[in-house]
Amino acid sequence: MAKLVTKTYGEALMELAIEEQKMDALAEEAKAVLDAIAANPEMMGFFQHPKIGKEEKLSFVEQVFTPFISDTMVGFLRLIVQKDRYVDMDGILEYFLDAVKAYKKIGVAEVTSAVALSQEQQNQLVQKLLETTPYVQFETSFHIDPALIGGMVIRVGDQVVDSSVRTRLQTMAKTLLNIQLSE
Repeated sequence: MAKLVTKTYGEALMELAIEEQKMDALAEEAKAVLDAIAANPEMMGFFQHPKIGKEEKLSFVEQVFTPFISDTMVGFLRLIVQKDRYVDMDGILEYFLDAVKAYKKIGVAEVTSAVALSQEQQNQLVQKLLETTPYVQFETSFHIDPALIGGMVIRVGDQVVDSSVRTRLQTMAKTLLNIQLSE
């Protein structure tokens, strides 16, 4: 149910952003709201408190966010509160940000390697990803995991390319276990 809620509201915000031609501005505001929620966990406690009335919650949204974000985003946040969907607020905004990236063909790649990659290697990897995917830009994060022994693991969305030595050794070990020795 929560996924359906985040998808429905996230798509509604995306349609609004396209219609009003405010995609970049609303994406920045969505990030700002998510940062505010992350920095102030008590905010969600306020929204979820059963003894605080809806009008008080709506007033809070207006007082806290109006000075910093557009009326469009404040109105959207008010809608979320009016419909008692504040529990899903961060999921809705994250869905919207992912939809903006998909619309703009921005891929998100997570690269884990056994050793640190030089800036030149990182640039070459991003260039190869751009050549082999439909994306026109990438947001890439690089991580180091010495347990990979060598090689790397690249995650783009739900696709994984694993060329690590660790995985190759595990595959080889499984293959060897399946071989029956003949006498």
